[in-house]
Amino acid sequence: MSEKQDKIPDLDVQTLAGEYVLGTLTAKQRVEVQERLIHDLALRKAIDGWRSRLLTLTELAEPQKAPPRLWGRIDRNRAAGKPQRQKRRHQWWDNAGLWRGLAGIGLAAAVVLTTQLMGKIPTPPAPAYLAVLATPENHAASWVVQASNLRGIQLVPVDKVEVPLGKVLQFWTQADDWEGPISLGLVAPGQTLNVPTDRLPPLQPNQTFELSLEKAGGSPTNKPSGPIQFVGKTVKAG
Repeated sequence: MSEKQDKIPDLDVQTLAGEYVLGTLTAKQRVEVQERLIHDLALRKAIDGWRSRLLTLTELAEPQKAPPRLWGRIDRNRAAGKPQRQKRRHQWWDNAGLWRGLAGIGLAAAVVLTTQLMGKIPTPPAPAYLAVLATPENHAASWVVQASNLRGIQLVPVDKVEVPLGKVLQFWTQADDWEGPISLGLVAPGQTLNVPTDRLPPLQPNQTFELSLEKAGGSPTNKPSGPIQFVGKTVKAG
């Protein structure tokens, strides 16, 4: 991986926090973010907010019983890591394992919610691509896109969104080499939208996903006709 790819992306605080919690940054980028957390209060608050929003999604999923062999591995890992945790417990923010674990919990919560809504057992692998959709003006992140050429596209709300009376949100995507945007359907606030990819070109990194505000019934053209409310680009997650 090049030095340019290892640098932290030039993102606003909310989007960077979302990608950090979702685990889409490289290992080196995560270390840089962890170092920044020591003195960056705004970034710490943004990450805490993302974790809080994602963890609440687990309340919508049925608890799953872990197999006995998993508890054995947990006990062994705890025993092996105990001296190190005691040694560095006064520097919890610098504990890379802690941050990775919490980030994994956030991503798992989103995956669990999506699969429960689709009526499937919540044990699929991580999605191939992720995107954090935020407002163009103040970069307030409110949606997460989980996308895979095999499993389709899921648009998951992570914050409350209000839509004016007589208006509707419409979901769009476009890649650099496509002729134009493709509509993925109308979106109900607070609900996950599942879109199959069998009729779409292959997904790719840096692909744009956005939500436009349209009149009831959706855009009358084959592209957004109303203002863009949320937008983000995919990063490869697996």
